[in-house]
Amino acid sequence: MLAKDAGRFAEEWIAAWNAHDIERILSHYAPGIVFLSPVAERRLGNGRVEGIAALRSYWSGALEAQPDLRFELVDVLTGYSSLTLVYRNHRQQRAAETFEFGPDGKVVRSIACYG
Repeated sequence: MLAKDAGRFAEEWIAAWNAHDIERILSHYAPGIVFLSPVAERRLGNGRVEGIAALRSYWSGALEAQPDLRFELVDVLTGYSSLTLVYRNHRQQRAAETFEFGPDGKVVRSIACYG
């Protein structure tokens, strides 16, 4: 992934979350998305969320439960067909999310890690 493309993705992804716009957030993801998260494991009993409908349900609940949710971008790391965003949330907790992109430029796999 080119740095300029990674930067654009990062800015739009952060802006979508900060707007609390679930459809804008989900526009980055492929229908068969696989999302891995320890927070999902605590909330759902399973850290693997599969498919756009399941992700919509999971994140809609998270946005509703945390109306003050806000992300601040710290760094963008690029890889092969992937990138990692390092950011802080509204509680100043450090987080990193790695995205793997499919041929259409949509995220097919995402892994969230927290400090």
